[in-house]
Amino acid sequence: MRKRIAIVGGGIAGLAAAVRVRDRAPRDTEIIVYEQTGVLGGKLRTGELAGVGIERGAESFLVAAPDGTDSAALRLTRRLGLGDALVHPSAGTAALAVDGRLEPIPPGTLMGVPRESAGPDPDRGRPLLGPDDDVAVGELVRARYGDATVDRLVDPMLGGVYAGHADQLSLVTTMPALAAAARTEHTLAAAVRAAQAATVGVPGRPVFATVDGGLTRLVAAAAAAAGARISLGLPVRDLARTAHGWRLLLGPVSSPPGFSVGSGGPAAPTDDVDAVVLAVPARAAARLLHGVDAGAAAAIAALDYASVALAGFALPPGTPLPDLSGFLVPPAEGTLVKAATFVTRKWAHLRRDGGPVIVRASLGRAGEEARLQLDDGTLTAIAHAELGRLIGAPLPPPVASWVQRWGGGLPQYRPGHAGRVAAARAALGVLPGLALAGAAYDGVGIPACVASGETAAEDVCKTLED
Repeated sequence: MRKRIAIVGGGIAGLAAAVRVRDRAPRDTEIIVYEQTGVLGGKLRTGELAGVGIERGAESFLVAAPDGTDSAALRLTRRLGLGDALVHPSAGTAALAVDGRLEPIPPGTLMGVPRESAGPDPDRGRPLLGPDDDVAVGELVRARYGDATVDRLVDPMLGGVYAGHADQLSLVTTMPALAAAARTEHTLAAAVRAAQAATVGVPGRPVFATVDGGLTRLVAAAAAAAGARISLGLPVRDLARTAHGWRLLLGPVSSPPGFSVGSGGPAAPTDDVDAVVLAVPARAAARLLHGVDAGAAAAIAALDYASVALAGFALPPGTPLPDLSGFLVPPAEGTLVKAATFVTRKWAHLRRDGGPVIVRASLGRAGEEARLQLDDGTLTAIAHAELGRLIGAPLPPPVASWVQRWGGGLPQYRPGHAGRVAAARAALGVLPGLALAGAAYDGVGIPACVASGETAAEDVCKTLED
């Protein structure tokens, strides 16, 4: 009998899961992707600014996995026939804003943590971290290297990726290589060196890549390759176990069964499937799982999120900028801008003779949601003025600009996150045909989300074979 698999969530994790199911399951398997918004891709979204295609979400992905093999994102891109469209950043350095000036990021650090001690880092005759321990990144680094290293180096680096604070983010989840080394090494300096040595690099190999034409091409190619039925604008509002699989209750939470959607007439209130991959943010997943396993739902619901915004500026041709790819801003600087990318300097394929100079700023950190509650015009004006101050010279008025808001966009992994996720998955593991995928569980970044979706797909496919 033909199997039916539902993927709830049309971001890159859900789409990667759909592609893997298509590759792994019998060809007659029906795949349905439910995405409650009107567009696929989640935080992969390519927009336009003064005629230039600019990312309004994730900008690029890591080319290599920590062991030196191709990252899951690179493998997926090639699987989708986009290998020839890969482009890499131009060579360039990034900087940190320190006391109102831009300084180069020190070389050889691991997410801002230096290889050599900048403070007391004694060997106390035991590993830094116990076998099952987890701590905040800031707690470990402050105790070993002092406050300045955290405030000036680690915090802006982690803030650039997670929009969070080093004193609140899990070492195990955000810096797994360092956490693994800390379980055997007795000093932080030795742990950093060991973590860097364990990360296999290929000389001359680019670190990052994106797709010429924008990451929306990756989204479209994944949707096409999956051969799935795509359901947009129709939320999944409940999930229940049946004798033969799972039942999805569809539609807005406030709508009764048999509701109508637009001119399409009455929508089917339920969908019965053999397996489900939940690739949605933590709170949505917890809501769907509450009637399945309340304990697992509570563990997942504990994950918090930070809201951020992006501001894109098209500046007049020839606008001078520092000779950098961009910069990061420590929280101590007090600015709403936490990072900036000089887009047309970093990405050669986006430069145009006589074309605009594009700058993209990232705004807001965890706990700063109130600072983002401004209209687009005010937010743009603040970001534009702060960029000028941080660069050291006022910027000319932009010829075009936009603001992209990502409310609750970035997970904040508190210490113990990995253990909570493992416990939730173990509880759900006794229920065949249900898997979790996405940044809520396995880390931010396109490679992590792709790998998470593919693993979830493998899990549900295996249960259907039993």
